[in-house]
Amino acid sequence: MKSVERGGRSVPGGCRHPLRVTVVSRSNSFRLPGKLWSMSLDVPVPEPPELEEIDPNEYEDAEVVGDTDYKREEIEELLRDGAWQEAFLTWASSTDLDEADFDIITDLDMLHRFDFFWDSFAERVGYHAPGIPEDWKERNYHPDLDSWGSVSGINAGLTELGQIVCDVLKDEYIDWETEYEAPDDLPDFD
Repeated sequence: MKSVERGGRSVPGGCRHPLRVTVVSRSNSFRLPGKLWSMSLDVPVPEPPELEEIDPNEYEDAEVVGDTDYKREEIEELLRDGAWQEAFLTWASSTDLDEADFDIITDLDMLHRFDFFWDSFAERVGYHAPGIPEDWKERNYHPDLDSWGSVSGINAGLTELGQIVCDVLKDEYIDWETEYEAPDDLPDFD
């Protein structure tokens, strides 16, 4: 394990160690406690989303080529069997979101609007992350939303969670092999 020198003392593990910063002004000085280098979200793991039969090509942020079996039932079972919990805990340990942001996410039931599906052409898990729309202010989307910074942070955080879920599913849970079927209209080079 590496050590990093901080304020005259060696800190094991580098920047994952909590750090106190002293801010000095002309009139007084004060401390800002907290983990400045490694954020984490301490909330219970929510239930995994229930996946609906939606064509992923209907999403603006996804494109799936060809006919495919999206394997949503299998993915939903894998999420319930531990993939969701593992991915959520990984995400929560490093996200920049705070508990106020997470409260907004849960108030809006955003975690249950995730979609995960199998893209057999690319042999990957695809996903659609829910997001707060651009007209959030005009629609009074949530009473605690007060800045574009919060909106973009929440949207980015949910995108990160979706990618982590896909990575955990593919790396730790899925061992499907897709059989490639060549299209009928390929030229015969015999």
